[in-house]
Amino acid sequence: MEEKKLELVEFPILARRYKTLLTIKYAQRKAYVPPNPNEIRSVIPGTIIELKKKKGAKLKAGETILILEAMKMLNKVAMPFDGKIKKIHVSKGQKIAKGHLMVELEPKK
Repeated sequence: MEEKKLELVEFPILARRYKTLLTIKYAQRKAYVPPNPNEIRSVIPGTIIELKKKKGAKLKAGETILILEAMKMLNKVAMPFDGKIKKIHVSKGQKIAKGHLMVELEPKK
């Protein structure tokens, strides 16, 4: 097994500077990526029950795109803004994980 050298990392708090050791878990974490407002990703694992709209459909904010069953509840996935559906990445009956890309959107111009 390869031995890793520990390295102190500096960080400021108010006017003082401190040094600490990072845990391996923290050092190997995934970098934060801001969410894309033109993508709808699942926030919970579940099964796609019904697709209410198709690719290319023009929708108003609040209209239902699809229904996701998760934890014995039916969740309506709604359009967050006026625009159209660019691409649908799921199909009826498909089981999806948390964070799965379900729909790509295009804002109204």
